Amino acid sequence: MSRVLILLALCFLPAIVNAARPVHPVKNPFVVVGKVFCDTCRCGFETSATTYIHGAQVRVECKDRNTLNVVYHADGVTDATGTYRITVADDHEEELCESTLVSSPQTDCTAKTPGRDRSRVILTNNNGIISNIRNANAMGFMKDSALSGCTQLLKQYQEYDE
Repeated sequence: MSRVLILLALCFLPAIVNAARPVHPVKNPFVVVGKVFCDTCRCGFETSATTYIHGAQVRVECKDRNTLNVVYHADGVTDATGTYRITVADDHEEELCESTLVSSPQTDCTAKTPGRDRSRVILTNNNGIISNIRNANAMGFMKDSALSGCTQLLKQYQEYDE
């Protein structure tokens, strides 16, 4: 009987000790990097007339895969080039993470561009990516009304499409 108890203790003790250990942050935190633009032609994508927004607020959110409840978030602001860098200290392998637009300081460019208001990011080291930098797709707000000259610009894009 004592041998069985010793055997069970040897089998289950490491699992119990491992489960009781606190989760430590990643030694090299992740840095989510992306850009925020103003869709000056209201076409849904970046063009040569696109401008980038200084002071836009962005958030990285991670949601539980089952409930889709937010379990983590970190906020950031874009610099003069429209680029944001948000540091995330923890590994979020079991969660769905994305950068999302919060707000634009440009009063004539505050409506979120449909389909360009969020960008999925992978925040785990268990995926083969060596760098701790995670690049997010550019996200955008739409200008209230398209700039003059956008029609001509978009015609140029159609010429290249043929």
